[in-house]
Amino acid sequence: MSDMLTIVEPATERPLRTIPRAGVAEVDEAVARAKAAWPAWRDLAPGARAALLREVAEALGSRHEELAVLEARNAGKPITSARGEIGMVVETFRYYAGAPERNLGETIPAAGGVALTFREPLGVVGLVTPWNFPLAIAAWKLAPALAAGNTVVLKPAELTPLTALRFAEIAAEAGLPEGVVNVVVGPGRICGQRLVEHPDVRKIAFTGSTEVGSSIAASAAATIKRVTLELGGKSANVVFADADVAAAARAAPWAVFDNAGQDCCARARILVQDGAVDEFLAVLEDEVRGMRVGDPLDESTQMGPLISAGQRESVASFLADDVSVAIRGPAPAGPGYWFAPTILHPVDPGSRAATEEIFGPIACVIPFRDEADAIRLANDTIYGLSGSVWTRDGAKALRVARAIEAGNLAINSNSSVRVSTPFGGFKQSGYGRELGPHALEHYTELKTIYIRTQES
Repeated sequence: MSDMLTIVEPATERPLRTIPRAGVAEVDEAVARAKAAWPAWRDLAPGARAALLREVAEALGSRHEELAVLEARNAGKPITSARGEIGMVVETFRYYAGAPERNLGETIPAAGGVALTFREPLGVVGLVTPWNFPLAIAAWKLAPALAAGNTVVLKPAELTPLTALRFAEIAAEAGLPEGVVNVVVGPGRICGQRLVEHPDVRKIAFTGSTEVGSSIAASAAATIKRVTLELGGKSANVVFADADVAAAARAAPWAVFDNAGQDCCARARILVQDGAVDEFLAVLEDEVRGMRVGDPLDESTQMGPLISAGQRESVASFLADDVSVAIRGPAPAGPGYWFAPTILHPVDPGSRAATEEIFGPIACVIPFRDEADAIRLANDTIYGLSGSVWTRDGAKALRVARAIEAGNLAINSNSSVRVSTPFGGFKQSGYGRELGPHALEHYTELKTIYIRTQES
């Protein structure tokens, strides 16, 4: 081991735990363990693999509160949010426990015989996950990868590795064979890069910034490695004047300030139709000023701190220019990486705050004229991950949702993610899909076998 890594609690700025930091040698060892374990895991009967994944789900469920508290402390998220995320981890494993016995192929008529297709596992898969939803996003990758018959090497973010390490222990206790799941904690530029370049790793699944995702795709090309990328976002929340404007305004803060804005799906561009802006801002102000920002372990807390001092500095830089702050909510004083939830208005749609991913609790309210103007503004971004449309006109809602260039749209809601539906982006928000029935496709190769049935 090269050195030790100190994990800091964002709400207190105090050390939470010290763990060994991995390097290239540890990654190579983990890949070797996964490679050695793969044949037996691949050849395990579908029902047996499914049963083991169910055991993992039950074991995680029995430790729900332990994992939620650990996530809340390590990532600085409210305990109520952490409980929801760990619940999703359990749900994800339960959902994909059904996949090994439903990994279906097809029969295709062919001249002189028949063709059969099979979904075959890839082998060793490298999973590189971020610090904003540590175990939830890891589960989105772990569960389908394992269900498909792959073995994995998981590299969590250095800032938030604790639930990933605990997951590996729980999975082993639940009966997952040695080497099937491996966790290495180290810098992305060393451990992540080694996973991308390693010739025995068949696929990389990455969630993180568009900049890093681009470099991963370029490096993976050298070994023709399969890649799934879930990257940045600058999502639009489109509120028409014929919507329930008050309901949209009450919901809007939670589409941005949940997880202190550290969410690639954050609806940080709030597009409100002319004529509804004043009503929207009046309701929004009450919501933002009334937010409870504080100790993640307090049951009443609605927003916690940012993840680090560096992230707080990055977010604050968006207020350094001559921006117009319309609403600012509360934030504690004293230790902790706190940042007050902030609404900017008026905002130039071409400004830095309106175009770049902030990854913090700052949102822009931008007016629009009509349907065409709303679509134009919503699509005026390099990203395309998520978005919302608020209107009482059902035809218009569907029309606008279809026209917005993003992978996940909600109508009269700000919901982006559920276990049973596919999740992923358009444009520079990435490619490939996670969750739902489609995720399995990205952890398998399609094989065709032709059988001659007619005499030549």
